[in-house]
This record gives sequence, structure tokens and C-alpha cells, in this order.
Amino acid sequence: MTDIRPEFIEQAMQLTRNAEVLPGGINELAVKLQHAHDTNTPLRVKLGMDPTRPDLHLGHTVVMRKLREFQQLGHKIVLIVGGATAMIGDPSGKTDTRPALTKEQVDENAKSYFEQMSKVVDVSNAEVTNNADWLHKMSFTDLLKLASQITVAQMMTRDDFAKRYAEGRPIAIHEFFYPLMQAYDSVEVDSDIELGGTDQRFNTLLGRDIQSAYGKKYPQLVMMLPLLEGTDGVVKMSKTYPEHCISLTDSAKDMFGKLMSIPDTLITRYYSLLTDVPQAELVEMDKQIESGSVNPRNIKMRLAHMITEEYHGKEGADKAEADFINVVSNKGIPDDIEEVKIETETLILDLLVNLNFVASKGEAKRLIQGGGVKLDGEKISDMGFMVTANMNKVLQAGKRKFAKLV
Repeated sequence: MTDIRPEFIEQAMQLTRNAEVLPGGINELAVKLQHAHDTNTPLRVKLGMDPTRPDLHLGHTVVMRKLREFQQLGHKIVLIVGGATAMIGDPSGKTDTRPALTKEQVDENAKSYFEQMSKVVDVSNAEVTNNADWLHKMSFTDLLKLASQITVAQMMTRDDFAKRYAEGRPIAIHEFFYPLMQAYDSVEVDSDIELGGTDQRFNTLLGRDIQSAYGKKYPQLVMMLPLLEGTDGVVKMSKTYPEHCISLTDSAKDMFGKLMSIPDTLITRYYSLLTDVPQAELVEMDKQIESGSVNPRNIKMRLAHMITEEYHGKEGADKAEADFINVVSNKGIPDDIEEVKIETETLILDLLVNLNFVASKGEAKRLIQGGGVKLDGEKISDMGFMVTANMNKVLQAGKRKFAKLV
């Protein structure tokens, strides 16, 4: 291979912001970029998605934004819906066997995926496919050939499998097939680069091995992206923890308010992973926050507006910011709160769930215990509190959710 030209080193450096490339790092990525340019053959950049839930969250957009960068450079993004793999369930990071989804569940959950993705990437110019198209057609002989490419010892180097085995937790044989199936996807779509979160390291690197076993001379590079923490700043963002998750389907008001609730220690990390703010500016932000020369709330307000605007437009972000300032900063009540007619006596826990103010009674109890539920500004502390008809009072849950009870 000839020497790498500076423009492709620079491209590779830009693409690896927040990312780890395996193996070979920036230099090997630059080689692929240069070869793609010189041969007029766009790179095929793969992302596999198991539609285990019907909506996406900001954590998913970390990888999606990287896809957009490749797309803007003229490369082909290949989106694989895991119609087959989702029916097994990805065991990555799990301490127990993950429940499999039915075909009907997969189809239902996949319906809104691309509509949501189109807010970040140009789905109309992507190659979209479903791994059920090839995996469900494999013969038993094909399956044995695939399984022969990896040993049990190799499979047990995965941290989650090793931990479960050491603790005596069951590992079903079918779980071993998940990484093999995902890896075989790379053969079918002939990917040059595969993107994934850091929890997908084993699965994506296995794709390189399987491609080599099936004859690909230059197997894919793997680009690992960080997992975004939820608004608690501790656990990765996941729909498993709805109170700390920011969904792409959230209203502008909810998205803005949740972003304003992240701890100050996450401000520049959210900027780095979810916006295009230059690295030098992020370094300066960190210095300002550490020195106290700028109120972190002001930096966070800009962040919340930028991200909300990307998904709800400037008008939506402007209104969400105004509502936030009125409700949180000025202790006001929104002008457009919903009126809820109470027909029969209702337990406060049930009402909070019915209004979708919380996802469960457990979350409702935690909110009440934390003093986050109020009627006309007075905290409710009794879990057995009953809401009656004709109260004509404003119910508040947390900082941003209101309903007028009539």
C-alpha cells in the first residue's frame, strides 16, 4: 500500500472523535478511506439493530451520528434490522438468559425505527435489509459450518458468559448463536466497517473472523462508540430505566427538561457525544465549570436547546425553553396544562400511572417519597392518598408534569 495521504489521515481523525477503531486504529481506517477514494468504491458501513423496543433514545444516536458522518463523506451505510437475531436476544452484558421476541413483536417494534432514525441519518439513501432474509434460510449444514468457526473456549472469553458460568447461572446453547449470527451478517452485506457500542466489542470483532473464514481478503474494521449515561449520570441510558431515559419520541418540553436534569459532571460528555461542538470549545467549557467562572446551568441550557432543536425544530425548542424557565426557574405553572376529569375516587399511585406521569407504581412511590408530588403546591406524602371528583386543583409530578384535576 502506498503512503497514506494527509487528507485521509485528517478524515480518519475526525471520524474517530469519541471512537475506538480496532484493529489498527486511525492509520488502518485512513488506508480504507484512501483506497475507497482511489477506487471510487464507497465504504460499506454496517449497523445492526435488534428492535427489542419500539422507540429509540439519545444513547442510540451516538452511533447514528457517526453513521451520518460516514454518509456525509459519500460512503454507503447499511442498516440491518435483526429480524432473526432479535428472536434470540442479545446476551451482551446480561446476567440471565434474555427472553426471545416473537416475529410479531419484532415486526411491531421495528415499525417506527426508521422514522426516528431519519431525524439523524438519511435513511432514504441507506441500504436497509433484514437478517431474517438470509439467516432463516440457512440449512442445518450451513449452520454447522458457521458454528465450526469458533470454539467454546473463545466464546467463554466474553465477560458476561464467563461471569454467569462462574456464578453457576445457566447459559443456553442458543445464546452462543447470537454473536455468530450477527457476525455472519457482515459476510452477507460485505461490510468494511461495523459500528457498535462498547458492549458489542466481542460480537463485532467476531465479524472480522467470520468474514476471513468465508474468504474476505480485507475484513471489516470495528468502530466502538461510548455508551451514554442516563440522566442519573450512573447507569447507561436504557428504556429499562425510563425515569433516566431521554427518548426521541419525548415531547420537546420533556426532552428539554430531562436534559436540564443531567448532573453537571455530564455536561461536556453530552456535548461531545450528542453535538458537533468542537473539542477545543469543550475543553474551555470544562475549565469554566471547574473554575466557577460560568454558571453550569447556562451551559446546560444551551445544550438542552441545541439537542431539542435537532429533534423538534427551533420553534419547539424555544417554547420548551420558555416553559422550563417559567416552571422551574420562576416556579410557575404552564399555561397549557391538560384538564383531567376525575369521575371516581382514585388512588394517587394509580392516577400518576394512568396519566403517564410515571411508568409504574414503584416509580410513583419513589417520586412521592422524594417530595415530588404536589397538589396546588402542597406535597403529598401519603401513599394511600385518594383523589376525588371536583377537586379543581393542580397536580404536579416532578418539576415538569402538571394536570388540572376537575
